Amino acid sequence: MAISYTWDVSTVDTYPTKDSKADVIHKVHWRLKGVDGSNNDANGNPQTYEVYNIQVLDTSDLSSFTAFDSVSTSDVKGWLEATLGAAEVAAKKEHIKKVIAKKVTPTLVRKTIS
Repeated sequence: MAISYTWDVSTVDTYPTKDSKADVIHKVHWRLKGVDGSNNDANGNPQTYEVYNIQVLDTSDLSSFTAFDSVSTSDVKGWLEATLGAAEVAAKKEHIKKVIAKKVTPTLVRKTIS
């Protein structure tokens, strides 16, 4: 089961001004989606699952501040992953992998008796 993971970090909260800087990103509304393209559902679609949350970023040191107009999604992804830490990112991916595995090979199936 080869799962590809994609971050959506396009929505952020900013402080209008902080320490003489404008539009300082301090929260990331993120989604991490896993797609298993090798195991399709009954309709032929890849099995997917996603987790989401909001992560507060540390804005106590703005010495390497990037102006909002110059921020890319890869910048935000990098900040998010650094804040979460490698172990937490790996745990989220493992959770997605386990949920998709249960969708592919269910351990529980609900049926209706007619």
